[in-house]
Amino acid sequence: MAVREILKMGDPRLWRVAQPVAAFNTRELDALVADLFDTMEAANGAGLAAPQIGVDLAVVIFGFKHSTRYPDAEAVPQTVLINPKIVHLGDAEEEGWEGCLSVPGLRGLVPRAAHIRYSGFDPQGAPIEREATDFHARVVQHECDHLVGVLYPMRMRDLRRLGYTEVLFPDLADRSDE
Repeated sequence: MAVREILKMGDPRLWRVAQPVAAFNTRELDALVADLFDTMEAANGAGLAAPQIGVDLAVVIFGFKHSTRYPDAEAVPQTVLINPKIVHLGDAEEEGWEGCLSVPGLRGLVPRAAHIRYSGFDPQGAPIEREATDFHARVVQHECDHLVGVLYPMRMRDLRRLGYTEVLFPDLADRSDE
């Protein structure tokens, strides 16, 4: 439908808590999902949350077969997840490098739960429940953080591990601006 502007860190709209979706299977929700996918694909992203385009609804999308931004990551199933909930399965954490379309040009080393179960609904209101590990789990947690006003630098334990993508990963710098 349309490529929307992605809000950047510092915009106060990114700190708000998203509202739950109350009506499923609507033209408005379908249009939002289409705009999210168009915007994510245009920006070469791995995921996107509605608050990143200024929409205060609990909607995230994610997924790819291959990511040029994260070339070593395994495929993640293309998903629309509405009103998500995440449960950490165990205490294990993994640190991994993350970027964000709302924090262009930077990457940071972020701790995340290694194994999660996530649930929510698809745009028609059908329930979704999956378990995820590795990069899949990282992407889900990253996108759902946007729904509660959290950007990945807020999760970092050591800001010395935050840097410009072109410095940290020079081979990726020509593939993306993040």
